[in-house]
Amino acid sequence: MGSKKILLVEDDPNFGTVLKDYLALNDYNVTHAKDGIEGLIMFKNNDFDLCILDVMMPRKDGFSLAQDIRATNKEVPIIFLTAKTMKEDVLKGYQVGADDYLNKPFDSEVLLFKIKAILQRKESETTTENEQFEFNIGKFFFNSKLRHLSVGSNEPQKLSPKESKLLRMLALHKNDLMPRELALTKIWRDDNYFTSRSMDVYIAKLRKYLKEDEDVEILNIHGEGFRLVDKV
Repeated sequence: MGSKKILLVEDDPNFGTVLKDYLALNDYNVTHAKDGIEGLIMFKNNDFDLCILDVMMPRKDGFSLAQDIRATNKEVPIIFLTAKTMKEDVLKGYQVGADDYLNKPFDSEVLLFKIKAILQRKESETTTENEQFEFNIGKFFFNSKLRHLSVGSNEPQKLSPKESKLLRMLALHKNDLMPRELALTKIWRDDNYFTSRSMDVYIAKLRKYLKEDEDVEILNIHGEGFRLVDKV
């Protein structure tokens, strides 16, 4: 499989060198860019498995760089490093597509754990989730590519993009817990009060579509998430 390739964009040369060496010791192939402009050039000229971006940098900050990266690649994981602890900055980071966030100074082992967790999750998504798009849910047949939910020979119900993504995630976790945070970060790319309420509205819509089969229901697991129950 080979070493995973990481783009590290950090303007502090000492910290950047130490972090690059630490990650290299843990079998990662790390490219270190000194600022956002250099980081964008390197990103466009190479394939990376993950990006670690400092937020506060001259010429191009981490948020702007992340937006440029997301314009060409919506899937590559991004971790932000920042000296700030402002809630607004954390939210902004997630809104521009961050997968995780670390405040400086941080424990390097925590960063290593986050990198491993994100890469493992991405690998599982590409090998299993991306392959499956057809599901049998009770007497329903669901095609997430076409966004069709149908029963027998009846005209299929066309779902909205978010309805389809949410039902697909529930179907992938059928009869098991689908964590609320997982759906919010993957579908809404944010986990706050407003997106959480938005998801509740979509869950209510899906329940309405599924009520035709009394053996199928979406249970609310208080404080944890939801479970799509198929009794058949």
